Amino acid sequence: MDDPRKVTIGIVAVGLAALVGLMLLVGAGQTTTILSKVGASISGGEAVTSGDQQPAAGNGGDPGGGSGGGGATGQGGQAAAAAPKPPTLLIVRTGSLTLEVTSLASTVSAAAALVNDAAGFVAGSKESGAAADASATVDYRIPATAWERTLTALRGLATVRGQEIKSDEVTGTVVDLGARIANLRATEAALQAIMARAVRIQDVLDVQTQLTDTRGQIEQLSAQKSELEDRAAYGSLTVTFRPPPAPRPTATLAPGWDPATDIERATAKLVRIGQRATTAGIWFAIVGLPILLALGVALLVAWAAARLVVRLRTRSEPAPG
Repeated sequence: MDDPRKVTIGIVAVGLAALVGLMLLVGAGQTTTILSKVGASISGGEAVTSGDQQPAAGNGGDPGGGSGGGGATGQGGQAAAAAPKPPTLLIVRTGSLTLEVTSLASTVSAAAALVNDAAGFVAGSKESGAAADASATVDYRIPATAWERTLTALRGLATVRGQEIKSDEVTGTVVDLGARIANLRATEAALQAIMARAVRIQDVLDVQTQLTDTRGQIEQLSAQKSELEDRAAYGSLTVTFRPPPAPRPTATLAPGWDPATDIERATAKLVRIGQRATTAGIWFAIVGLPILLALGVALLVAWAAARLVVRLRTRSEPAPG
């Protein structure tokens, strides 16, 4: 027969083992359920808090005292009565300005001084051309509070040849980004709480994956929000400084028909023709005519000599018998 003490110890050990196994099974099921809920909240863009955090958030006073409940009701009434503060208006200002300047260097220096006085700065610049044809393009970042007066001062530096200003209101976008970041941070806190309670390795890995993805979304949205706030705080203005255009020569219009001018030109042409004909006659009389006379005399002498030779031959031949 077995010892009763050993039997009792065995029964207690089996009971404890069964109790520990049941607790592990229930804890793993709760972790998996919470993990699936948090995963669904991340994919849907909403933050889900853990079950342990909900009662703490809703407990506004002493749950057992009537006066505590009245105090919570009074605080809720005061919160409802307090009007919510409207968000600060955020406007992104961008623009371009073209100025015609007579002195490029002095005007660019004056513009830089105006922007510096307004607590702005030069974001970039580019120069092209040389001497009188030199031009420059400068990008300025100007505080939103000094945008209008700085723009007016820049316009007064030289002759304005072009201007384009745009204003984009981004308050709603920034508020939306802030709300999404807040929800993601709540989700991050819930995931961290689940991470601390997770038992299985697979649950830990799943929570870590979702936690990494959530933090990446927070960083991305925070960067977008910071960029919009920076662009709203400092407007961007591109100013082009160029010299005045070179003067163009005045075109001379062709005159209309003038009979007197035509008569004058025709008379001058006739005179030139007569001069050339007279010159040719003089050259012919002085040079050409003597040459022609000499040639005529030579031809006449040659013809007479030829006739004489023919006659002499005819006389010297005997008469036929």
